[in-house]
Amino acid sequence: MKIAIIGGGPSGLYSAYLIKRHWPDAEIEIYEQNPERVTTGFGVVFSDRALDFLNIDDPETYNTIHPHMEVWRDLTLDVFGTDITIDGIGFAAISRLHLLEILTERVRSVGVEPNFGQRANLETLSDQADLIIAADGVNSSARNRDPDQFGSSLNNLTNRFAWYGTDRPFDTLTQSFRKGPEGLFNAHHYRYTPGLSTFIVETGNEIWQKSGFETMSDGESREYCEAIFADVLDGHTLTSNKTLWRQFPVLSCEKWYSGKTVLLGDAVHTAHFSIGSGTRLALEDAIALQKAMVEHADATGKVDIPATLSRYQEIRQPIVEKITKAAGKSADWYENFGDHLAQDPWDFAMSYICRAGRIDQDRLSAMSPAFAATYSEKRGRSEMA
Repeated sequence: MKIAIIGGGPSGLYSAYLIKRHWPDAEIEIYEQNPERVTTGFGVVFSDRALDFLNIDDPETYNTIHPHMEVWRDLTLDVFGTDITIDGIGFAAISRLHLLEILTERVRSVGVEPNFGQRANLETLSDQADLIIAADGVNSSARNRDPDQFGSSLNNLTNRFAWYGTDRPFDTLTQSFRKGPEGLFNAHHYRYTPGLSTFIVETGNEIWQKSGFETMSDGESREYCEAIFADVLDGHTLTSNKTLWRQFPVLSCEKWYSGKTVLLGDAVHTAHFSIGSGTRLALEDAIALQKAMVEHADATGKVDIPATLSRYQEIRQPIVEKITKAAGKSADWYENFGDHLAQDPWDFAMSYICRAGRIDQDRLSAMSPAFAATYSEKRGRSEMA
């Protein structure tokens, strides 16, 4: 069995590991256009239990990754300097580069050597490979080669965001809201190593334009954001890593495969970064594909590729759609976060925690008892007043 994997991100690397571990004789080639140890961004975040699936399916890899993660139990909203803690909303984070390094070593441990700094030749691969796994992100060359075959839809949200880092570590994942010279800004920030944090700055497109970011240099952009969030950064600076102001791409596909080409991760779906599920979904896609291959392998180990790809979409797409639907609701909230900020800080916090439509009062009371009790107390006092 000859398999070509386009993209050396989490889903591409992990697919190679899982498949080679099960089929040692498989010939697997990974093509990653970036050199080794080169990636964009800083840390990636998961909900605190988001890696439970990995512990169940692959405890060895879980035990390799988990010790390198920063973990915390609460979430903080910083509303113009007023901190509100929402207990029980735990997260875990790790350096994106370190995660890729770990997965690369897992791949090498089963005898696969990725081709770093090399683009895939789709014409050649179509002739040579039995299966092509396209794990090459939202701008997937395999999907864009014939998007109609996948029924793909790609639209950008209106807000602008820039993915920075900083050497100020934060105690929890925090959402800080501030007013700049031209309007409202939000920062999503969390530590991913003991001394480093991700710091994503977001604002509306109109405010972004009025602020002049379109003509700013990278240094000017960072200085502008540092000034807005000066009290949050507390004397620390922002760091760039191929940082650009972007609009979040919302991607979905009606069909996840075409012929012998199958899409994984951001090549087939995206989930807004505000719910911390993108990397998790990519890893789960890899697991689902490998399980579908096992299910449709005969006694000799030969895999029925058409049946595998059909089964992969059948079992995976409904699960992903539930998460991306919640991510869409969360994204809508962020697209209008300025309107929500007109509320009292505690009502704002309640709208934030309920933004994805997955938390009702009973679940909130069980998950975040301290926040729920304080909110009820404050609302009671307000009604009495």
